[in-house]
Amino acid sequence: MALRHAVLAALLDGEYSGYQLAKAFDIGVANFWHALPQQLYAELARLEKEGLVAGRQVIQEGRPNKRLFRVTEAGHAELERFAADVPKPSFIRDDLLVKVQAVDGVTAGPVIGQLEERATAAEARIELLGGLLHKLRGGATEEEFLRTGDRIGPYLTCLRGLSLEADHRDWCLRTAGVLRERQRNHAER
Repeated sequence: MALRHAVLAALLDGEYSGYQLAKAFDIGVANFWHALPQQLYAELARLEKEGLVAGRQVIQEGRPNKRLFRVTEAGHAELERFAADVPKPSFIRDDLLVKVQAVDGVTAGPVIGQLEERATAAEARIELLGGLLHKLRGGATEEEFLRTGDRIGPYLTCLRGLSLEADHRDWCLRTAGVLRERQRNHAER
């Protein structure tokens, strides 16, 4: 998947400025696709040049002018093409997993600390995603929203992000506990 498809998908919610798109990525898209604001601005320029998004200038009083972008028909067609492509398998690349893999040959203390930090960060993202899910469904229950909501894609990806974060938190805490227990057992020998 390219950043272009993540940007096009995010713009399905309506017109966004580059700044608003960066905020939307921070909140809803970051659980499955990371991009820096400068990458988003560069991608918007490429997409506009290719006719996949259209931008319009908005004059603002007392503030710099801004450009708002929306998906064009060609952009919708690109998303259709992308959605029909057979997905490539995903791979995990995570330095912390390499450290856990090597834990038998290194001092476990720093790795335990990093696992606990990751668990804390995952817990914060769980709270953020839970709040976003609540906001997306408004006053509806999850079942009602999934049956009748206008745009369920962002909701479904947030559900996946929530599940991944909860699993990651649980794995980190369990792994830190196992390593800590092994440290104690080795110290007692």
